Amino acid sequence: MQFSSLDLAPDLQRALDACGYNTMTPVQVQAIVPARRGKDLQVTAQTGTGKTAAFAIPLLQRMLDKPKATVEKRPRALILTPTRELAEQLADAISGYAQFLPIKVTALYGGVKMGGQANKLTAGVDMVISTPGRLLEHMALGNVILSDVEFVVLDEADRMLDMGFIADVLKLLQMTATARQTLLFSATTSPAVNELSHKILNNHQQIRVTKTNSAADTVNHVVYAVEESRKIELFEQLLAEKNWFQVLVFTSTKEQADRLLAGLQKSKINAAVCHGDKSQGARRRAIADFKSAKLQVLIATEVAARGLDIQGLDYVVNFNLPYLPEDYVHRIGRTGRAGAAGDAISFVSREEEQTLERIQKLIGSDIKRIIKPGFDVSNRGSLLKSISRKVLSGRSNKASETVIELDSSNKAKPKSKPRSAK
Repeated sequence: MQFSSLDLAPDLQRALDACGYNTMTPVQVQAIVPARRGKDLQVTAQTGTGKTAAFAIPLLQRMLDKPKATVEKRPRALILTPTRELAEQLADAISGYAQFLPIKVTALYGGVKMGGQANKLTAGVDMVISTPGRLLEHMALGNVILSDVEFVVLDEADRMLDMGFIADVLKLLQMTATARQTLLFSATTSPAVNELSHKILNNHQQIRVTKTNSAADTVNHVVYAVEESRKIELFEQLLAEKNWFQVLVFTSTKEQADRLLAGLQKSKINAAVCHGDKSQGARRRAIADFKSAKLQVLIATEVAARGLDIQGLDYVVNFNLPYLPEDYVHRIGRTGRAGAAGDAISFVSREEEQTLERIQKLIGSDIKRIIKPGFDVSNRGSLLKSISRKVLSGRSNKASETVIELDSSNKAKPKSKPRSAK
């Protein structure tokens, strides 16, 4: 289905043409029309499927259908998002859609001075994209009033729940117009997300574009068995052997990120980190350098798992598995976006085997395991058998896991017949 078939305002269609938007993705096909009609929506769709356009385009069209003068401090539309990076990215994308429209868009987030943001709010904006904490700060200072907000989007609602932002979100929603349209978007679903939907949505429509909590079909998943103490060594060896470039690596803690950075720098590998202890400016520079291919490796904690949209990103490495299985889906969503192929590589120590089992249960398939010669893990076989017995009762008709070893020429040799791709 083409965007041109939506009968959008000419200047909005012109902007989409300028952005290179022609054919709609599945989530856009299903969400744009009901959202344009004013329906509240709960949308579950994988990361990288075009969710930003799915909510921004109908809201921009609705604002054009009922034009109002821009009023200082009083936006008409509010998009809440969990991280600074995602707020910036959404503002860039939506500003592109609105480039020929009389609609002003701005982003509010922490890590930068409030003065410039306050000046924009005072001058008047139509659409505010913000993290919950920074918006509350501006409200406390009288820089923004939400009573005229008639369109609300919760982007990455599941992540906001994980990060403990929902109390702030509910407080902010109470200050918006009673007769508002609300759209809730998330990459995964859970009882908590469904409960939130029933609290804030009115007679809403549910849209699920893909299997619940699934990863993109275009992503190839593998895990490397390795002792925790040898993960840096394995990563450096794989970088050299496979000639990986532009690799996004996720660690579970800031300390692990800093330790990996030190090891890579010692080996003269261009790398940078992106985590909560870094200033917003430093994080922005690291992401920009990574996108422009000045860096071979960007190391990030969970703070960057959402919102990083890097064209042509082939490799995401889980240096450590995330504590929450759902976060695995978010992390690897940085690759295999919009139909492109990608690789998700995870390093799994013996201590992480149960976490791996939970991830496999969540995504509904076993992940191919690679044993790298020289990085054997002691007693792994008995541990796997023990775990398998525990989870066997909860799984049925599963194909046997494929075990692969690399020979001296680094060619894969299957030890058992691989499962067919789904």
